[in-house]
Amino acid sequence: MKPGTRFTLDGSVRRRGPLLIGGSPLRLVRLGAGGTRLLDRWLAGTPLTESPAEARLARRLVDAGLLHPVPPPELTPADVTLVVPVKDNPAGVRRLLAATRDLGCHVVVDDGSREPVPGAPVRHERPAGPAAARNAGAGLATTPLIAFLDSDTVPEPGWLDALLPQFTDPAVVAVAPRIRSAPGHGAVARYEADRSSLDLGGRPAPVRPMSRVSYVPSAALVVRRRALAEAGGFDVALRFGEDVDLVWRLLEQGAVRYEPSAVVTHDPRADLRAWLRQRYEYGTAAAPLAARHPGRLSCARMSAWSAASWALLVAGRPWAALALAAGTTALLPRKLRPRGVPAGEALRLAALGHLGAGRLLADATRRAWWPVALLSRRGRRTLLAALLPCLAESLGKPPSWLALRVADDLTYGAGVWAGCARHRTLAPLLPQFTEGSLR
Repeated sequence: MKPGTRFTLDGSVRRRGPLLIGGSPLRLVRLGAGGTRLLDRWLAGTPLTESPAEARLARRLVDAGLLHPVPPPELTPADVTLVVPVKDNPAGVRRLLAATRDLGCHVVVDDGSREPVPGAPVRHERPAGPAAARNAGAGLATTPLIAFLDSDTVPEPGWLDALLPQFTDPAVVAVAPRIRSAPGHGAVARYEADRSSLDLGGRPAPVRPMSRVSYVPSAALVVRRRALAEAGGFDVALRFGEDVDLVWRLLEQGAVRYEPSAVVTHDPRADLRAWLRQRYEYGTAAAPLAARHPGRLSCARMSAWSAASWALLVAGRPWAALALAAGTTALLPRKLRPRGVPAGEALRLAALGHLGAGRLLADATRRAWWPVALLSRRGRRTLLAALLPCLAESLGKPPSWLALRVADDLTYGAGVWAGCARHRTLAPLLPQFTEGSLR
């Protein structure tokens, strides 16, 4: 962590003096008197000094996702090579190059277009896939950083202003902007503008598996050239999910950050059929990713006690479910009292944990378990109940939005099942259980 870095508090954090609770996964950090004074100064705008003790505390809070760094810039757009993989979209390439004139170098890789893309220094006579195209372009880069942007994206002016300072921290190996769907006509475009699978939200975050931001897409991603080379580039054996695989391998070298104050727009799919195919194909990537990264991918991760409470409710035993949930909720204040957590806060955390587990189980039922749920009457009722969060999200929106919301999950889930059958694994369909304690 470099001197001069400033910090902002994560939006999830609840602070009670020296006690910080927040992040994803949920963390509890209790600071000493000196640490509390440092945090107060940082949140008031005082930058990090050269003190090693300050740097250690800052690193601890940043790695926990409780603080987000805003380092002083050291690199400029001239230190960035743009790599654009493209197939049959010369107009998109022209638009993108016009929007990124300030970058140090531009490399367009024509991945087997029917008509050669003008000005592309690399051309594959036959499509080799986006992973191979990105690797070919990266091989020509000489700058410290490589920015991957798909040909159907356009960065907003100043998009690198928030990304480049993150690389002042030598521990950071990649940073991703927010990807928002470009305005368009039709139900699919309106749905994507509201809930694109590429849009990871408006809050910054460290990227780590099984967290709020568990990956970032390579449709827009800035990477250290050295780190990319050490990771071996994109895995060309993966037709989908190659970006998730790369990001998780990069995490073995350092930190990957999501910075939504930088925005890149992405063209939505042209029609319903293309959009459904995309969602299905994304789902097929779950099985090979689970095989390459054991334990990093699951349809749901939650407390075993919360899962048991909801299972009792689904089994038709509501009073037993309520008793178990109430009992585990009552135990948490005693468990957290030695760590200085007030009883009221502990009860709030327990209640939110049970509700959050219910939401995760509903998501998993729609996205992963719906083929099994259809086999029994109770399963079908559970599936209908799992649609309630979608119904709540659709309030004030047209009926087509709700239909697409449901189709989004079901189609993705069909792809997950197809990938599991092809790779002979059930790993993406299995939940992970925790003890439910704060880290």
